[in-house]
Amino acid sequence: MKQKIFLILYYGFAMWLPSSYSPLIGKLCNYIRIYCAKRIFKKCGKITTIDRKAYFGTGKEIEIGDYSGIGANCTIPNNIIIGKFVMMAPNVYILSNNHKFDSLTTPMCFQGYTNFQNPTQIDDDCWIGYGVIMTPGRHIKKGSIIAAGCVLTKDFDEYSIIGGNPGKIIKKRQSK
Repeated sequence: MKQKIFLILYYGFAMWLPSSYSPLIGKLCNYIRIYCAKRIFKKCGKITTIDRKAYFGTGKEIEIGDYSGIGANCTIPNNIIIGKFVMMAPNVYILSNNHKFDSLTTPMCFQGYTNFQNPTQIDDDCWIGYGVIMTPGRHIKKGSIIAAGCVLTKDFDEYSIIGGNPGKIIKKRQSK
């Protein structure tokens, strides 16, 4: 019951507050959204940001680690697992399912949706750039960077820098 009340509070009020980065009231607006999320999500660390108009469905299966954030206008599935130190820029769109299209005799709109068993998972210390689109069930491995505008349709190794449409490895991150 408490979760439903905070969902109503979040979607009816908190998500529409000014940006977390607005002068004067941005920090307060961010605090209110985080306060709601801590009562909605399954597991919630010390989140840094949930910016305005972030959409996460019911959020009841979301796990998010310490010092991670969700950018403005992001849409994420309600069962995503986000590690620690994850930066998510605005307008990231992570799909939770796809349309079925196996039958040629039934219109695709009547075939239903695929149900992905594996939730999308973003490991620790990742940076998801502006406007990234991810297909369902992706696993972003530790230390990876997904460049702005990337359409991510498959998984890559740790410390990869990925960009393009479809996403391809640009290079690997290395210690100096």
